[in-house]
Amino acid sequence: MIFSLESLSSKISDFTLNLIAAIVILLLGLVIGRFLGNLTKRILHELELDKLLKEQTRFKIPLEQFFGSIVKFIIYFTAIIFALNQLGLQTAILNIILIIILVSLVIFIILAVKDFIPNLVAGLFLHQKRNIKPGERIEVNNLEGEIVSVTLVETKLRTKSGEIVYIPNSVLTKNVVIKKR
Repeated sequence: MIFSLESLSSKISDFTLNLIAAIVILLLGLVIGRFLGNLTKRILHELELDKLLKEQTRFKIPLEQFFGSIVKFIIYFTAIIFALNQLGLQTAILNIILIIILVSLVIFIILAVKDFIPNLVAGLFLHQKRNIKPGERIEVNNLEGEIVSVTLVETKLRTKSGEIVYIPNSVLTKNVVIKKR
């Protein structure tokens, strides 16, 4: 009888310690998730992402808030998984589902933004340097024309024949651009 009480007491204390550890993991996840989410928003705000998008697209898109929330919820989700693991409730099936979801999400994001990100970075660079402006005449890759507008991802050019050509901003940063007078 004493042996089984000790065994029961040991199991209860082990479970209590695991429960406390799971609660600490959840609390740390909440604090770290909120901190990194706010940090992401602050960094994107310093880069003036929403302001640049509004200037370039004429739409108010709250990407700073969106990316901050994404970071926060990924950390929350990770903390929940670690807490469940601490309690011994995480199963191999949950791991497999989580891996499939994460791999699918990464593949989707990579395919969705593989051309967008280099053009966005080039657009930010062009916007910051302000070395090409609407009204100027340029030549790039044997294409000559007047700049109509420079957005975050592309530059609109009007050729001598009046055609409108859209040039990805990454082309402008990777190739020689000749300013004409």
